[in-house]
Amino acid sequence: MDFKSPIGWEAPVGPLSLLDDHSRYVLALEGTWSTRAEPVRERLTQTFQDCGVPEEMLMDHGTPWWNMKAATGWTWLTVWLMQQGIRLHFSGYRHPQTQGKVERFHGAMAAALKRRGYPAGEQRQPWLDQFRYEYNHTRPHEALQMKTPGSVWRKSERVYQPQPPGWEYETGAELCRVADHGAVRIQGRRWEISRALAGQWVQLIRIESRILVYYCRTLVRELDLLEHPSPRKQVV
Repeated sequence: MDFKSPIGWEAPVGPLSLLDDHSRYVLALEGTWSTRAEPVRERLTQTFQDCGVPEEMLMDHGTPWWNMKAATGWTWLTVWLMQQGIRLHFSGYRHPQTQGKVERFHGAMAAALKRRGYPAGEQRQPWLDQFRYEYNHTRPHEALQMKTPGSVWRKSERVYQPQPPGWEYETGAELCRVADHGAVRIQGRRWEISRALAGQWVQLIRIESRILVYYCRTLVRELDLLEHPSPRKQVV
C-alpha cells in the first residue's frame, strides 16, 4: 500500500494504491486526496469487502499508517488493520526498493499520465478507474509470463468483519495488558508499547534476554532486557 506522488494532481497527495503481491493485481486505486486516516479506512473497508482480507500488508513509514511523532509509530489505523488478523510489515526508512512492485506500478501510471495528460477535477477518479481496469485486464505483465494480473488474481477467502471479536491467542500464551498510557511493566521496568494499543492484550514471547511483543499476528515491539528500556526503539 502506498500513495502516489502529489505532482500533477493538484492535491496534497496523489492516489492511494493497493497492489496484490502475487498477481500484481491493483485492488484499489483511489483518490482520497488526503492522508487523513478516516477516508483511507473507508477505501480499505470497501476493498476488503470486495476483494477479501489479505494475510499480510507491506507499507512505508508514512501517514496515516505510521506516526513519526509517536514513540513506537503505531496509529489507530494500523491497530484496526491488525484487528482484522492482518500481519503488518514496514519498509526500511528511505528505501523504496522494498516496495518495488507498487513503485513499478506507479511508474507505469506516471508514463500513462505523461502520454495522456493529467485529468482535472471530477475526471480524476474516472481516469484512475479506467487505468486500473486497463492495468488489470488488458496489459500483459512480463513477470506473469505475459498474462494479465486479472487472469492470475483470486479473491481472498478471508471475510472482512466490521466488528471483529477479540483476538484469541494460542492456549498457554503469556499475555500482558497495555496500560492506558501505552506501556507495559515487565520485571519491574516500564516499557513503551503504543498509546494506540492502550487497553489491548499483547502476547509476550521470551527468547533468552529478549521479549517479542505481538499484537494479534504482528510484531509490535522487541524488548532487550539487558538494555535500558528506550521508547525510541522501533520495529521497522
